Amino acid sequence: MMRATYGLEQARAQLPRRAAEARAWHTSAITRHREPMAAVVPISFLRAQQAGRIRKGGIVALRGTGRDRWPEGAGRTIADMREAWQT
Repeated sequence: MMRATYGLEQARAQLPRRAAEARAWHTSAITRHREPMAAVVPISFLRAQQAGRIRKGGIVALRGTGRDRWPEGAGRTIADMREAWQT
């Protein structure tokens, strides 16, 4: 459960304070137009969540985590290289 909720601008203006709270094991939600959009949590909590997902689903649990990290057309380039290696 979230300890506190902050609007986006308020959280941005008070980011060092929110980070210090997270380090002290307090969580908070950040909202935009009253809709939750992010959470500030201790990093160890996040790592534990990710480790649990990986243990449950193996490498497939990581699917999609690199989305939008590659330049446009990279998939086609890789496919072309694979075809070239197979010949």
